[in-house]
Amino acid sequence: MSSVAIIGGHGKIALLLAKQLAAQGHQVRSLFRNKDHAPEVAATGAEAVVADVEHLDVPAITELLAGVDAVVWSAGAGGGSPARTYAVDRDAAIRSMNATAAAGIERYVMVSYFGASTDHGVPEDNSFFVYAEAKAAADEYLRGTGLSWTIAAPSSLTDDAPTGRIEVKGQDGDGLKSGSVSRADVAAVVAALLPATNSVGAFVQFNNGDTPIADAVAAIKRAE
Repeated sequence: MSSVAIIGGHGKIALLLAKQLAAQGHQVRSLFRNKDHAPEVAATGAEAVVADVEHLDVPAITELLAGVDAVVWSAGAGGGSPARTYAVDRDAAIRSMNATAAAGIERYVMVSYFGASTDHGVPEDNSFFVYAEAKAAADEYLRGTGLSWTIAAPSSLTDDAPTGRIEVKGQDGDGLKSGSVSRADVAAVVAALLPATNSVGAFVQFNNGDTPIADAVAAIKRAE
């Protein structure tokens, strides 16, 4: 990848990812909604683009993505109202997928979460239910697109120092349960996934573990 657009560019993972990609020599275009965050985003080495994807239609998002080689969705409503969670985590995410296709871009990496599934099992009276529903719908839509997609599904996030090592469900044991992983390691995993053609079509659930990230990503196989 030579040029990557990150949607949700002011998020903690996105800021770390942009910095890593820029340091690797990639051109990074980070989209975020609050203009006050522009200096912090630009400090990562990314092109800072103020764009509120919650309120942009597909043609507008398509225009913002023009010329990049890959798209990373790392945006989210951040625990806002149910209506906004659906508007961002489901509806805007789906529009970004359609915009990616419309822009002629093939590669798309979704940052989701470990337990994301249409049968997530979260009770309807749980405050996490709306987020689980929104992410499940977005991930399922992505699977039905013609994009070269990968879903990165980290476990509980921490601000711990990066370890450079993970364990991936289906590789280090099908019984792997959600644990925790540092945001810095999530960013490194996404950076490694972007050029990894073997990860296309894979739902990558991971914790911090013992395997170097490069080795873990190289061993990913698409689920049939």
